[in-house]
Amino acid sequence: MNENRTHTLEIVIGILATALIALAFGLYMLAEPTRLQQAQGEILYVQLDEAMTLYAENCSVCHGLNGEGIGATPPLDNPGLATMPFDDLYKIIARGRFDTAMPAWSKEDGGPLSDYQIEELVALIQSGDWKETGDRVVNLGLAPLIPFTAEPDPALVEAVGSLPDGSTLQTAIGIYAAQCVACHGADGLGTGIAPALNDATVREKTADELNRTITYGSPGTLMAGWSNALSPEEIAAMVTLIQRWDEVPSGIVPAPDVPIPTTEESIALGAELYSANCARCHGPEGQGKPIAPSLNVKSFLTNTSDQALQQIITLGVPGSAMPAWGDRMTAAEIQAIVGFIRQWEETAPEVAQPLGRPSGQGGPPWLRNQNSSTGTPGDKGGQQGMATPSAQGNTPGGGGQGQGQGQHAGMQGQSQASTLEALDWRALALIIAAVVIAAALIFLGFKSLKSARDNLPPS
Repeated sequence: MNENRTHTLEIVIGILATALIALAFGLYMLAEPTRLQQAQGEILYVQLDEAMTLYAENCSVCHGLNGEGIGATPPLDNPGLATMPFDDLYKIIARGRFDTAMPAWSKEDGGPLSDYQIEELVALIQSGDWKETGDRVVNLGLAPLIPFTAEPDPALVEAVGSLPDGSTLQTAIGIYAAQCVACHGADGLGTGIAPALNDATVREKTADELNRTITYGSPGTLMAGWSNALSPEEIAAMVTLIQRWDEVPSGIVPAPDVPIPTTEESIALGAELYSANCARCHGPEGQGKPIAPSLNVKSFLTNTSDQALQQIITLGVPGSAMPAWGDRMTAAEIQAIVGFIRQWEETAPEVAQPLGRPSGQGGPPWLRNQNSSTGTPGDKGGQQGMATPSAQGNTPGGGGQGQGQGQHAGMQGQSQASTLEALDWRALALIIAAVVIAAALIFLGFKSLKSARDNLPPS
């Protein structure tokens, strides 16, 4: 009797253990898709985080702050690219595009990027957040500070209309102001990244040479082909402008005024740098002191562009107490200070009240004379002729590395919410198989238990 009871107990324990194993296996299979999604999300987060830095260091100068494209360089924030097959995007980045400004980036083809880094950039194009990418570019101090467009002087444009074939020149001036001034500068006089078009040497080239360069670009340079952005008639008008630029009045296409891009991190960095280096002379809130002028005043902020502010800080003001900070700070740090100062403009007082100075005594000579015709550093127009230092690849305190946390958290929450949707036919097949096996084992166990009871001798 005791042996039969022991045997029965063993069978019951076996059945329960089998059921427990089957249940645990089923729960594991249910959780596996979620675990895989979380792991994939974490890998994608790391890839996107690294890809944003790669984009800032290598791609933003041509494709723009937020992947919006610059001039004839196409945008990367494009639904067509986001849905393009992985292999096609990889091939374009790795090998470049023939007869365009897109170079080969793969190390195998002479570029600087590894296969894994190119895969990360493909992930950015297909799954990245371009607003967040733009913030990373700014925080790393690598924002392309080239103004994109300008407004031609209406009076001078009207005067050009009286020249022979003036309407063609007017059309070309409008195109240049909208598409070309970013690289070739005000009045076509060139910048640090592109040569002058308003130049006697360029005017000596034939119309066919100029047309071919504009249409197909210049290999090995930032000059892309414009055949997809401009019509043949518009390209012909640009050729006319280049050949006759010496007839166009000076100042017809001024240097544009584009604010320096900022983020919360860059403004916070600017506040720290201002407090440590600038407040002792200009006051903690830019009120000014006897040694230095007020910065937090409507007239100064309205009449001084971001580019002028950057040049003043970088180069200093000769003959005043304002030193040159370009050899002490990176371009990114100076831009952060400019962004911090610019935020005062909306609430700036109309009249400055410098600390330690009775009202009405003005500021130092260079600020009092900022509207004079000599183009002093405080004058918006005078600053436009000064060279702006290029952005450096220094990270000001690593502000950009904190980006993406919200996206990562949202990615995890989304993956947890879509567990049932993630179950594919293989997971369902495993679950069904486990249930069938468990049921069969339980059935066999009960059948064995019933057989054992039937064989018991009558009491």
